[in-house]
Amino acid sequence: MNDPILTIAKQLNVPVEQATAAVELLDADNSVPFIARYRKEATGGLDEEQLRLIAGMLVKIRALNERRETVLKTVEEQGNLTPELRHKLLAAATMTELEDLYLPYRPKRRTRASVAREKGLQPLADLILEQVRSEKTVHELAAPYLSDEVQSAQDAWAGACDIVAETISDHAEVRQETRRKAMQWGWLLSEKIDNSQDERQVYSGYYEFEQGVARLRPHQVLAINRGEADKVLRVKINVPERDWREAIQRVFRPVRGSPLAAYLDSSIDDAAERLLLPAIERDVRRKLSERAEIHAIAVFSDNLRSLLNQPPLSGYVVMGIDPGYRTGCKVAVVDATGKVMDTTTIYPHQPQKEWQRSLETLESLVVQYRISLVAIGNGTASRESEALIAELIHNMVSTGNELLEVGGLHYLIVNEAGASVYSASPLGRAELPNLDVSMRGAVSIARRVQDPLAELVKIDPKSIGVGLYQHDIDQKRLNESLSGVVESVVNQVGVDVNTASPALLTYISGIGPKLAQQIVNYRDEQGPFAERNDLLKVPGLGPKAFEQSAGFLRIRAGKYLLDASAIHPESYAVAEEVLKRAGLSTEQPSEEWGEALDALLARTALETLAAELDTGVPTLSDILEQLVRPGRDPRQDLPTPVLRSDVLSMEDLTVGMRLKGTVRNVVDFGAFVDIGVKQDGLLHRSQIPQGTALSVGQVIDVEVLSVEIERGRIGLRWGRGD
Repeated sequence: MNDPILTIAKQLNVPVEQATAAVELLDADNSVPFIARYRKEATGGLDEEQLRLIAGMLVKIRALNERRETVLKTVEEQGNLTPELRHKLLAAATMTELEDLYLPYRPKRRTRASVAREKGLQPLADLILEQVRSEKTVHELAAPYLSDEVQSAQDAWAGACDIVAETISDHAEVRQETRRKAMQWGWLLSEKIDNSQDERQVYSGYYEFEQGVARLRPHQVLAINRGEADKVLRVKINVPERDWREAIQRVFRPVRGSPLAAYLDSSIDDAAERLLLPAIERDVRRKLSERAEIHAIAVFSDNLRSLLNQPPLSGYVVMGIDPGYRTGCKVAVVDATGKVMDTTTIYPHQPQKEWQRSLETLESLVVQYRISLVAIGNGTASRESEALIAELIHNMVSTGNELLEVGGLHYLIVNEAGASVYSASPLGRAELPNLDVSMRGAVSIARRVQDPLAELVKIDPKSIGVGLYQHDIDQKRLNESLSGVVESVVNQVGVDVNTASPALLTYISGIGPKLAQQIVNYRDEQGPFAERNDLLKVPGLGPKAFEQSAGFLRIRAGKYLLDASAIHPESYAVAEEVLKRAGLSTEQPSEEWGEALDALLARTALETLAAELDTGVPTLSDILEQLVRPGRDPRQDLPTPVLRSDVLSMEDLTVGMRLKGTVRNVVDFGAFVDIGVKQDGLLHRSQIPQGTALSVGQVIDVEVLSVEIERGRIGLRWGRGD
């Protein structure tokens, strides 16, 4: 029986004490962000990634043990539980291994072998399996088993061979070895189904495709799976005969000289063709798909984390543009807090082509609201709208508009994926009830620049569009992983409880959707929270929820300065004592604390101070970090997006041109980079320096490698910063 703690400690290579503490904290309904941030002493500093691995492993191990109990009970009730089988079942380390052992005893639908057993032919099958030597002929050996149902020796041996074939196929060691060899030496073959429809040649690379199973890449597996589901491709796993035959004959070897060797030979062939290899093929396809899904989810999760961690561009009055042709471009102006100031629709593109009128409308808005940044959605008519804004900026500069002398007017292209989902959602309707669906999208685009995290949490993570074959993978597993990423980022950044939306509060440790709405309702009725302890007045928010959430909820400009920090209320006494020893207090501006705290640490070692304050070194380190920069947003340490004031076209690009670009998506074969033209360029993985990990939103230097205007393709190479 797997001991969850020992198994976790061994597989993750962590001390048993750390694994024990983590499991106990998880079992006590503590969230992963809370444990990672505020229980470092207990877990020995396990980070969120390790804790999520432990949580996932814990679920799997317990499910395995639960299934093991069911199997043991079932086999015992059948009277088949020998000491040897019990030992093997208890030692099974994976669900696959357990199910392989259980397979011969699992109730089955009616099979050829079960029919033969009903006819009393099991003893004859045992003779084949034992490869007995006998002076009797095969007819004489079969004679005792003839009956009304088995009228000839030939029928008897055929039925016995059916039993032997099923026994071979169901044997745990045979299955495990055949599966191992298939994963190592098998080949996947795909071909186009005759007369299948693939007008856009989406799957052309897999019409005549062969690849070793061990060398298949995740994106290939997912593409082949989709082609098969779309009834374009026919897929087969080929296991070399020498491999499957060797796996079988390690356990079931014909004895030359036995009159029954030929029957075992034929049973082996039948078992392989009819039972074993089809089952192994399903297992291999399932394993390949599972690995590919895990990889795809990891890519999606990494990209989503990078996207959510993009630094906010605070302090800007932003004009958001949701581009379009026939229905026009929706324009929304929001102030520095995200409040909607004005909206309109312009029609600069076909069929109306009101270009000059649109420029005049936009200039009027820029002047009236002192707009300093334009955010353009990257959907239909995006680059045409970019040209419009570039001309607007050029015109205003050439006329000497005084507004542009203070900071200037810039624009950037914003990933608008999911904006339409938000627009039509209940949350979108509740937040912007007086705007129609299309205009809400423009507001969302503008707000994404000001605070990407606060806006993107309002959208189902799957709709944000930074994944790989996201609709072809296990949706439950995907949702769990992406929700974990959002939860992690939200809690890492923290939220202002007096301004956060219910969507943002939902992801805070210990809160959830219902309590998030309760907090907002209380805030709307009673006014802003003055201190963290006021949260306990919210209906339904008890001591446990307060413990889990308080450290991640900020109260800016409240009664108590520490409420704006990530210091947990349970550590306020320690924080105050640190300030006291440094000759400071919470009544003083926090900007004055840094020098005095440095002086304190210069005369008292961190370990000594922690012992004197009866707290752990990790907790004290976190407290000191927060006291130096209370409420610091970790996103502010990252480079801001590229702001542009002019536009390029593909025709402007030349091989060797160096540009700054923004990574839009990271996939198996490279990264797509926005360099300011209509089409994102591909930075193939062969052009990325070894060991370099790119992330969505990252600003990098690139060099144009190739330009194919007709095909709309741009090749990039890694560039050197000037």
